[in-house]
Amino acid sequence: MDEDTHTDTPQKLSDSDQAKVDAFLARGVNSVDRKPFRPLFLIFLLMAVVAGFSLLSQGIAQWAGIY
Repeated sequence: MDEDTHTDTPQKLSDSDQAKVDAFLARGVNSVDRKPFRPLFLIFLLMAVVAGFSLLSQGIAQWAGIY
């Protein structure tokens, strides 16, 4: 059996299937390296947007004389 450079676990795919997977991951959208997903940043960004819209709506209501 060939030495696996990634892990010491047994190979789950045949060599031809692994080659297909590697080729798929190397082309198109999958070939672009991205920053890791940061869910906390997304939550804080969402909170900031909601707070901003809330302040905007209260400002418009006060300007219109409703509030």
